[in-house]
Amino acid sequence: MRNNVGLFLTKRAYLNPNLEALVEVERRRRFTYAELNTRANRTASALLSKGVKAGDRVALLLRTGVEFAETYFALAKMGALLVPLNWRLVPHELEFMLRDSGASVLIYDPEFDATAKALHERETPVQTWIRTGNRNSCSGFAESYDTLTHKAPSGEPDIRAADDDPLLIVYTSGTTGLPKGAIHTHKTMTWACFTWILSIDFRRYDRMLLFAPPFHVGVLLPLTLLIHLGGTNVVMRSFDIARVFRAIEQEKITATFAVPTMLQLMIDYPERQEYDCSSLRWILVGAGVVPRVLISRYSTFGTVILQDYGTTESLGPATIISPEEVGKKPDSAGKACFHTDVRVVDEQGKNVDPNRIGEVVVRAPHVMKGYWNRPEATAEAIRDGWLYTGDLANMDEDGCIYIRDRKKDMIISGGENIYPVEIENVLLAHPRIKEVAVIGLPSTQWGESPAAIVVAKEGKRLSAEEVIAYCRGKMAGYKIPRAVEFVEEIPRSATGKAQKHLLRARFPGPAPQ
Repeated sequence: MRNNVGLFLTKRAYLNPNLEALVEVERRRRFTYAELNTRANRTASALLSKGVKAGDRVALLLRTGVEFAETYFALAKMGALLVPLNWRLVPHELEFMLRDSGASVLIYDPEFDATAKALHERETPVQTWIRTGNRNSCSGFAESYDTLTHKAPSGEPDIRAADDDPLLIVYTSGTTGLPKGAIHTHKTMTWACFTWILSIDFRRYDRMLLFAPPFHVGVLLPLTLLIHLGGTNVVMRSFDIARVFRAIEQEKITATFAVPTMLQLMIDYPERQEYDCSSLRWILVGAGVVPRVLISRYSTFGTVILQDYGTTESLGPATIISPEEVGKKPDSAGKACFHTDVRVVDEQGKNVDPNRIGEVVVRAPHVMKGYWNRPEATAEAIRDGWLYTGDLANMDEDGCIYIRDRKKDMIISGGENIYPVEIENVLLAHPRIKEVAVIGLPSTQWGESPAAIVVAKEGKRLSAEEVIAYCRGKMAGYKIPRAVEFVEEIPRSATGKAQKHLLRARFPGPAPQ
């Protein structure tokens, strides 16, 4: 058997045809492995009939659902590359990704009709436009996904890729410039599955709830892993707090993945005690530093919170906290995953001493092949076999990682390094603060000074003086924010990360003296 990710579904359908492979929560649809594999084969046949071949790029502007899953496995079998697009972006941002990837096909959901129309009017390499949903409501330039796939042959297509052949182009968020497309192969995805299975308590017949967007590795990896393992993907098209708890109870969910903002909403949901969540063994939390106060609140929730650390470039896995260490080191992202090496290094690439802050570097067989069309960026990111992440952390004597911040977000004030997450952790413990992001403002005296961008809890009043006073005695004087700004919300990426470049543009300073 060739190492092709599409064959994970083929083999599982052969071994366990009647097992439940995928459940769509909102649309109340269920698919066995046999049914999902048949649909994937029909999708492959339909795309082959449109001239798609190995090496071609197919972009998806889809919510998480059966169409996304079956197209992903169809493209894997065919040897074509999946390019999942962030549907929160505006047309000119998506236009860049289509042009950069050279995608010849775009498959999109009806809710993105306006976006697709705007893209169709721009100069992109897309030649074939395919729309899901009602086959009779397609616009003039788009074909019906249902019509193309409904009568297409359901036999297995020829396998046209394996091992080091590319599988995915996953674009980074682009918070410091144009996004870069991380190339992942059949091999990197396979090793990422192995790594997670051996590093986390995944079990046969697990039922994992996925409510993050499908252009995030936090969905792409578990979607693949559960098929590989023989579990069930229970998917939601969007995050809805009441529906999440209802799905956990009704579908007997055993595990899920969340970003810190979702975790906050879940613990704050007043009706959560009304639902039976006893089946839920653990929640994996990534895509950002988990505030210490939030971990403390979850300690009485009855479900293990596993903080991990990973990147798009490593397809997710880098470090994971073990259940045995959660109580001892609640704010740690744990140790390097199985099949993964992690170090913390200085500017010269040398290991720093324990508990000293440096840049996280990762070496693993699931690290990306490189950036699409970006040889210089690839050479900068991968050096001597190590992925330089741009994230700052310290490692304790036991090898546990503590993520501090992005390198680009570090504030240097009067020659002292200030890590915004330290200030944010203090302020998030304030009873009237809902969210906070700390940025650096230019200062004629200190070079930079910290400023806190605060979202107050609903119905609560708060002044800048109170925020600053709260910090006194809880951190060194040079770390105390020199300015406080109040906003209705913190702008965040699709993965929940604060978009500090937008905050810096909105609040350019200078810092008060």
